[in-house]
Formats: sequence, structure tokens, C-alpha cells
Amino acid sequence: GRKSSEEFTDESEEEESEEEPKLKYERLSNGVTEILQKDAASCMTVHDKFLALGTHFGKVFLLDVQGNVTQKFDISSVKINQVSLDESGENVGICSEDGKVQVFGLYTREGFHDNFDCPIKVVALHPQFSRSNYKQFVTGGNKLLLYERNWLNRWKTSVLHEGEGTISNVQWRANLIAWANNLGVKIYDIGTKQRITNVLRDDASLRPDMYPCSLCWKDNQTLIICVVKERNSTELRDLPSRYVEIVSAFETEFFISGLAPLADQLVTLYFVKENPKHLSCDEISSDALSVRNFQDNELPSAGESLFYIISPKDIVVAKERDQDDHIDWLLDKKKYEDALMAAEISFKNIKRHDVQKIGDYDSAARKCQKVLGKNMELWENEVYRFKTIGQLKAISQYLPRGDLRLRPAIYEMILHEFLKTDYEGFATLIREWPGELYNNMAVVQAVGDHLKKDPSNRTLLTTLAELYTYDQRYDRALEIYLRLRHKDVYQLIHKHNLFSSIEDKIVLLMDFDKEKAVDMLLDNEDKISTDRVVEELRGRPELLHVYLHKLFKRDHHKGQRYHESQIGLYAEYDRPNLLPFLRDSTHCPLEKALEICQQRNFVEETVFLLSRMGNCRRALQMIMEELGDVDKAIEFAKEQDDAELWEDLISYSIDKPPFITGLLNNIGTHVDPILLIHRIKEGMEIPNLRDSLVKILQDYNLQILLREGCKKILVADSLSLLQKMHRTQMRGVRVDDENICESCHGTILPSDMAQPFNAVVFNCRHMFHKECLPSSGTVPTVQFCNICSAKKRGPGSGMLDMK
Repeated sequence: GRKSSEEFTDESEEEESEEEPKLKYERLSNGVTEILQKDAASCMTVHDKFLALGTHFGKVFLLDVQGNVTQKFDISSVKINQVSLDESGENVGICSEDGKVQVFGLYTREGFHDNFDCPIKVVALHPQFSRSNYKQFVTGGNKLLLYERNWLNRWKTSVLHEGEGTISNVQWRANLIAWANNLGVKIYDIGTKQRITNVLRDDASLRPDMYPCSLCWKDNQTLIICVVKERNSTELRDLPSRYVEIVSAFETEFFISGLAPLADQLVTLYFVKENPKHLSCDEISSDALSVRNFQDNELPSAGESLFYIISPKDIVVAKERDQDDHIDWLLDKKKYEDALMAAEISFKNIKRHDVQKIGDYDSAARKCQKVLGKNMELWENEVYRFKTIGQLKAISQYLPRGDLRLRPAIYEMILHEFLKTDYEGFATLIREWPGELYNNMAVVQAVGDHLKKDPSNRTLLTTLAELYTYDQRYDRALEIYLRLRHKDVYQLIHKHNLFSSIEDKIVLLMDFDKEKAVDMLLDNEDKISTDRVVEELRGRPELLHVYLHKLFKRDHHKGQRYHESQIGLYAEYDRPNLLPFLRDSTHCPLEKALEICQQRNFVEETVFLLSRMGNCRRALQMIMEELGDVDKAIEFAKEQDDAELWEDLISYSIDKPPFITGLLNNIGTHVDPILLIHRIKEGMEIPNLRDSLVKILQDYNLQILLREGCKKILVADSLSLLQKMHRTQMRGVRVDDENICESCHGTILPSDMAQPFNAVVFNCRHMFHKECLPSSGTVPTVQFCNICSAKKRGPGSGMLDMK
């Protein structure tokens, strides 16, 4: 899936240069190809272990070094501006064009999530973010903000810089934060909380959004191309403890899109200006690349000699050329003698100089990778040579493991060597080597033999679980992960749909992590039924309660058959949630609940159940006698709104001055306080009696004011509606040829309008000839519509006389 470097050379060059290229290029494919067919790359961050790719459609993909997708996050619907990783590769920061910022752990998804009202262009995590005392990150839009998590687990925000336009780039190395805005580059020391430099932009005529600044740290003190130095203590005064010295500056004939260090050299990604100027630096090597959508190229680097060129529709990997490439180039140029000499010298150097004279086995093994190339026979000979001198470990990390590979026995031999002396190294090889390199079952058996001697060794057990996973023996891997309480156990279950394998391991899962286990079980009820889970947890009632409680919280009706048994579980393990459960459950047997609550002397729960069963007087009695809480008793009486309950409450309280005070303060809006006052014995001392009486009078006055206010509103509304009705009834009524007499059904208007006629139109809009109307009855001046007379008469049935 990767293409050779020749495909990236400029086709317009007629004559090939005799100078050997410094780098070689490959197009990243596999999962990347599919992503960039439907979407476009907007940014990418490189870690030693993986790549993080952001897209224009708001997604972030985690890729292995071959371009395969290992994880995907849907962050936004618009462009991802930057992705930042800490040194551990366990935490990620993401910002997008719609102002979203997310900082979270790749394995926990817990962290910082916020939306801003402006696009956030950059984000950078503290390199040691995974450590608890370095929970810091910065974001940049129109200002540079520093976020720090304090001991209360809250995020504190402080402004590091603002007022100079958009922050276009930020790079954090050790304690130093470098950022670029419209006017230049600044560096901030997080340790001393001081800004230590300001490097102005040299060409202010170029638009910062079209020609953004590229920043790159070479090491903890060197930002290409300046060095941060410690100031002499005698010079400190009020100055920062560090200062910046620009050690090199030069002008190029091209616009730089990205840069990265290569040993003591500098790699740049650029496009040429229209009017090139003379270079003030030495060009060692240059290559013209044919890259899709090259206008938005970037150049992140990984390691010492690996570079990624990113454009919206293409990702190209640049690597430093090795000895094997050098020999191939000589052959391509038909310099056969030089090629042969280079191969012989390099190979002899491996065998004689590095191994026999110096003993630098790692260096010798590394040169094997360059010199032996694709010759598998030579590779196997060298492996046995390293075995002879007891240095198989040195060559292990350089063995071919791609399309070209050695016999499985070679890899197994090295694995067995590690298994004898280095469990951690063995585990690392198992994680790094593809499983098809060796006979998986043979390695499993070897690990099993070692576990007989050390059955509790976590490294061996974890590695055995990984071998089982590769061999698709997921049930065996699951058993080991559960035994070890490994954090990947839930991911393994979800990824390989192992729910049928955990039906008899539910207790183990919940012992490991109750919350995660219950959430997983409830999210997958179609795969593991509630009845099955309950059956497995019968012997562990405290775990059964956790499961049923979460089930009830999600749906009050799903586990209704277990509500009766839940009463006892709440009473035993979670009394604070018993009363809410009794309130919300409509399937709970009240008699059973009452029996349990009375046995355990749960007064509040018993009061609720008695009131729900209709025995309010007994419930009130318990509140007054066992709780002695007058406020709760009054609240209960208010809820029930029963005159008999108020009478019982007054009767019980009449000889208890504190209760009388409570009643006087709260009874006024429900019962006439005079009934209580008349029953108070003469001479009884009542605490705060004067204040209580004043409150009663104030409440009474408030009620009078409310009633008067309501009366005024009612009168005003009545008058307004009456006026509206009067205006409506005073309007004229249209009568034409289509209207008929409701009595004779003839037209109301005569055919000859010159003749006199009388018609009557009622407000209900029924019309009659006057001669067709019956006698008006006892009140000759008032007539009502015949049709509406059977109905309740109202203002709408009155008569309008028309002549």
C-alpha cells in the first residue's frame, strides 16, 4: 500500500541530479486512504506509538504507524484545528473551529469539555499531563488561556496573553510554552510564571492567517532558531531568571510550511516565492514532492529521522535514507563497483568491527537492518551468529516483520530467549510483533510452563491473555483479565461481544468495578437478561442491590417483579434511597414494606406508607409522638388537607408550648387560628407568643389585601368584557337576499324593495319576518328568539328591530 520515493519526484525535471537524496518518501495508506476519500485532513499530531489525525468534518482518528484506524472520536461537525498529546500518549487535547475544547484520557474519556464563543485555533497539553501535579493545558483563539486543575478537582483559568490578534501556533516543551500570534513569537516559563521573550514578526506585510508561523522545539532549551539560557544570578534584579538568545537567523527563497530538526540539520517543507532571493544558509539536499492538495501542507515529526507531510487529501512519510537505500541508489545509477564495495564494507563492519572488537551489539544489529536488506538467508545466518555470542536480544528489535519475514522458528527462538531471562522484554515483543510471525500455540505452551513455576506473575498472565486474544480464545483471555482485574476487560467484552462468556462471571466483574459492570449489563440487556443477572447475584445481595437500584433508576417498571425483594435490600444496604424507592414504585406491596419498616423502626418510611395506605391519623400520631417534629407534622397535615387531621394535631399540641408556637406560626393559611387560641389554657407560657400573634395578624392582613386585589381585578375584567359585549351587540347586521325567515323560510327581503316591510334580527343571528313572530308574552316590549328559547337565555338572544 505504500509507494516508493520515485513517485514523489518532480516530473518536470528533465535531468536527474547526481546528488544522492537525503530522504525517502512513502504515502501512508490503509485506513488513511478511506478516511481521506470521504473527508479531508486538517491537522495531525505524531506520537512514538501512534498518530492522531483531525479532519474537516470534526472527527479525530487514532492510527497506527501503518495508517490503520485504531480509535475514532466524533468531536464536532466542523474543522478540527489541532490535536495535542502528552508524552505518555494517554491524554489528548482537541480544539475545533466552532469553539469546542476537549481534554480527556484516551482510556477514560474523563476530563475537560467546554464550548467557547469563538474559534479555538490551538491547544497544547503539559508534556507530563498524565501526572496528577501537572494537569495543565493552554488554548489559543483571540487570547492564550492557561487551565490548571486545583486540589478541588476544578479547572482554574488564567490569561497568559491577549490583544495581538489570533494565536496561530503553540508548542509546549518541558516548562516552556512558545506561541505565535499576528505580531510575533513569545515564550513563557510555566515554572517561574514569567514571559521571557518577544520575537517580532520580520515581515508584517504578509497576512498571518495565510502565512502562519512554524514553531519547533529541538530540545528542552532550543526553539528553532533560538536558545533559552539561564541568566547569571548577579544580573537578575527584576528580570526573568531566563533569557532568549537568537543563535542563528537566515532568509530563504521560499515560504516555509513546516520545519523539524534532523540531528544538527534542519528539515523544511516549503514552496518557492515568485521572486527568489539569495540563500543565507547551506542547502544540503532538496526534493520536489507531488502531493495532493498541497496548499495546506504541514510537517509534524516523530523520532529523529521520521517526518509526516500532511495535506487535506494526502499524508506522506519521509524517512532518512539508510545504507540499503544508498546501495540501491548506486545500482540505479549503474555504479555497480561502488555498490558492491559499499555492501561488502558494511557487512564486514557488522561482523568484525562492531561485534568482535568493540562489543557494541546494538549498533551491529542496527546495521544488519541496513545492510542485509531483503535477503532472508543472510538474515537467518546473522541471527544464529548473534545466538552464538549470546546476543539474541540485541537483534530482536531489528528483525524483519513486514511482508518479508523469517521462518517462524527464528522468532520463536528469540521469544524463548526472552522468556528465560526477561519477562518484561518478552511481553514487549508479544505486543509489538504481529502474531503471524510465530506459532502462537507453541508460545502459549511455553508461557504456561513458566507459569507453573510462578503462577501469580502479572506480566506473564497479561501476556498470556494477549496471546489468547490473538488466537481468538477470548474466554480464556477474559478469565485472566478478570483474575488480574485488568482495565481492558470491559473493552475486550465489548470489542469481541463476549457477553455469553460472562454470564457465570458477573460476580467477578462486579467485584472488580461495580459501576462499570452494572452499566455494561444494563446497556446490553438484550444479550444478558435481567433474570439471568439476578440469578447470578442471589448469593451476593449487596451486589444484587447495586444492580437492581440502577435498573430502577433507569426504568421504574422494568424490574417490577423484584420490587418486593428490593424493599429488604434497600433497608439492609441503602436506607437513604428506601423512601425515594417507596415513593416512585407503583409495584411495591405496601403491606410488606410496612412490615419491614416497622420491624426496623424506620419512622419516616412508616409514616409515608401509613399515609399512602389511608391511615393518615396513625401516621400523624407517629410524627408527633416518635419524631416530635411539629414542622413535619404541620407539613403532613397541609399535604393531606383534612380537617380531622388538623383537629388531631391541635389536640395533641395544646399542652405542649413548643408545638403551639409552631402551629401559631404556620396554621393561619389553613385553619382559623382563633380555634387554636381559644383552646390555649390561661396562664400557659408559650415561647415567642407575641411574635407568633404578630405573624398571624400579618398573614391575615396579607389575605385581606390579596382578596381586595383579586376583587379589583375581577371588577375591572367584568367591566371590560361587558363593554366589549356591548360594542359587539351595537354593530350593524348585514341582511341580503340569501337570508331567510326562520319561521316561514321565505327570504327576509321582499322582491320589491319599494314596499314597506318589517324584519326582526336577534343577536344570535336568527332572522324572522315580524308578522311571523309569535306574541311576546308577559313582557310585550321584550322578545326572544324562538329557536334559542329552549336553551338557557342569555345576552345573545335579545332582539334587534329592523324597519
